[in-house]
Amino acid sequence: MPKNPDSARSLRRTFVKTVAALAPALGTASPSEERSPSGRITEVAGLRVGHFTDKRRPTGCTVILFDNGAVAGVDVRGSAPGTRETDLLQPTNTVQKVNAILLSGGSAFGLSAAGGVMRFLAEHGQGFPAGHTVVPIVPAAILFDLELGDPKIFPDEQSGYVACQAASNGAVEEGCVGAGAGATVGKLFGSGSAMKSGLGTASITIRGTDISVGALVAVNAVGDVRDHRTGIILAGARDRNGGFLDSMSQVIGGASVKARVGTNTTVGIVATNASLTKTEATKIAQMAHDGLARTINPVHTAYDGDTLFAAGTGLAKDRADVSTLGAVGAEVMAEAVNRAVLTATTIPGYPARRDLK
Repeated sequence: MPKNPDSARSLRRTFVKTVAALAPALGTASPSEERSPSGRITEVAGLRVGHFTDKRRPTGCTVILFDNGAVAGVDVRGSAPGTRETDLLQPTNTVQKVNAILLSGGSAFGLSAAGGVMRFLAEHGQGFPAGHTVVPIVPAAILFDLELGDPKIFPDEQSGYVACQAASNGAVEEGCVGAGAGATVGKLFGSGSAMKSGLGTASITIRGTDISVGALVAVNAVGDVRDHRTGIILAGARDRNGGFLDSMSQVIGGASVKARVGTNTTVGIVATNASLTKTEATKIAQMAHDGLARTINPVHTAYDGDTLFAAGTGLAKDRADVSTLGAVGAEVMAEAVNRAVLTATTIPGYPARRDLK
């Protein structure tokens, strides 16, 4: 060690910078993985979250219930989406509020779980007034998880109903639950190199206001997931030695892609207690995709059906402009994506981040 204190400090700074530069290549743990509680979407007033998890496969669904309805929008970026009732969210269309939003596994079969959500809501008198009855408005989006276990098992109408029964405004379970039960990532070169993912949530309250913005997302991406703070790979395609291939580096280097179209997809929602119009909700949904772009690479591919909703419950006293809400929404979405892989647990053939050496 140099005797000169200034030289010693300079050497230490050089060492720290060198280690920091090597971290992305090594895939080592980042200090940001030791996160303090990041909040949850249920800190947004006016909504509840419930899961149904079928551990036989695994698969499941997650419902977000709005007790007094919510103004919502949607933005679909992936080329292989599976959705329900998204057209009515367009600003030019008549219905102004939704009663729930469903995220589900099971590919297109999983859309049937929305029927159970409708049945639950109708029993509680919630829905669009239609003469002597109500018609619950339940937009939905699904992800493909049929490669895990028996593909004949998928979320059905009863699954959606049970998820509603479990809904609360308290803690939200993360990881391999609900819509994230069968989620995996890093599949650009086939499922043999993939890792387990799941469902994550996060929230932020804008300082000096009573406005909260939360996100909830099930991450089933074809690409790798990176830490949105440091850029290191948290979960993704693995090499034979247990390290990371770095999917984009491989693609740029001419590696052959082995992913199958339509077998992936990240689905989620950004919610706020602010008052929104349908146009504003749609814009926030668009901006929320920036959170995916900060964490998933590649994202919005022909192999994915990436779909994000945005919703406002209108219970906040304060107001915030749509650009602020969208920017904060992208930030909480990025954190929620990271939590989806950090809270996931290993299943046979698909190791989770927490179990990597």
